[in-house]
Amino acid sequence: YAGKHLTYGPDYLIPTPFDPRLIVAVPKAVARAAMESGVARRPIIDMAAYEAELSTRLDPTAAGLHRLFEQVRAAPRRVVFAEGEEEKSIRAALSFHNAGFGTPVLIGHADRIRDAVAGLGLTLPAGIEVRSMSADSHPRYAAFLYERLQRRGALERDCQRLVNRDRNTFAACMVATGDADAMVTGLTRNYHSVLNHITRVVGAAEGRRVLGLSMILARERTLFVADTAVHQSPSAEELADFAEQAAAETRRLGHEPRVALVSFANFGNPDIARGEIVRRAVEILDGRRVGFEYDGEMGVDVALDPELRARYPFCRLTGPANILIMPGLHSADISTKLLHGMGGQSVIGPKLLGLAKPVQILPMGATVSTMVTMAAIAAHDAVA
Repeated sequence: YAGKHLTYGPDYLIPTPFDPRLIVAVPKAVARAAMESGVARRPIIDMAAYEAELSTRLDPTAAGLHRLFEQVRAAPRRVVFAEGEEEKSIRAALSFHNAGFGTPVLIGHADRIRDAVAGLGLTLPAGIEVRSMSADSHPRYAAFLYERLQRRGALERDCQRLVNRDRNTFAACMVATGDADAMVTGLTRNYHSVLNHITRVVGAAEGRRVLGLSMILARERTLFVADTAVHQSPSAEELADFAEQAAAETRRLGHEPRVALVSFANFGNPDIARGEIVRRAVEILDGRRVGFEYDGEMGVDVALDPELRARYPFCRLTGPANILIMPGLHSADISTKLLHGMGGQSVIGPKLLGLAKPVQILPMGATVSTMVTMAAIAAHDAVA
């Protein structure tokens, strides 16, 4: 089977031994048959929980996100997949629908989407919608966009052209006007190009900053890193805001936040310019009297290692940090991508925080599994 693109049909009836879907389907069927025949001595009471546990063996992110997934299933949402003509988007939309997360909406030319689906040997169920920009460009989308951009140099015809031709703009208008709850995009274009298009339609929520929060899932711990997407050289005020927003999001996901504002230096040694900005951010948090643990500036090793942290008995953290606020975008991006590239842990995100509407941007070339996870995260933001 090496190198073959396998899809169920006349040439692929029996799954290969390592088809990843088997790890959920086969043990569950065997267990059910054992219970029905009376062979099983201890019946499984909650088959859905057993299926979820099997999924975690295949995908380590499933365990860490199980609670989030269950909340989305309890309140399904309508999520737009902006790059609806892409194979990965189609597969992700099917998985999203089959998981019970809500209604996926594929954006693109309807005939191209139908051809792509047929080429994959798939059939779109009734619960998946297809929206064509050329045939479905509501005048109110262009009017909405023109109202936002008219004092930023855009003409009305420019806004209509964007709605008609740019999938991200069209999808973002759907979310902004309430025709969809959330959206996911980013497979085929640079992250920051997509972000620029999105923020023309959906701005920051009042009193919030737009930033990226990456989640690192390892066997021993879950770690959050910010800002991994937007701000190149944040100020002390911005770093303090990142800490507050990251702590709030981490708590919403079921973790008690312990924030380390990290640097090359440890509490003033050596005395470097960027370290002064981090120290100032800590002072700003002191003035705000926030309700979570934080300290800095400190190295990542001190933030995570109790023995090293013991050398600084005045440190306020009572345990290893689970949120790292990075001093700049370069260090944040390099560190998370390095962890992802080395393997041994799953890196999710960056998850966009601070937008007025739930929008998530994928890394270019993201897997189908990542797409489904980020779409579920977007739907979860809409639930909240």
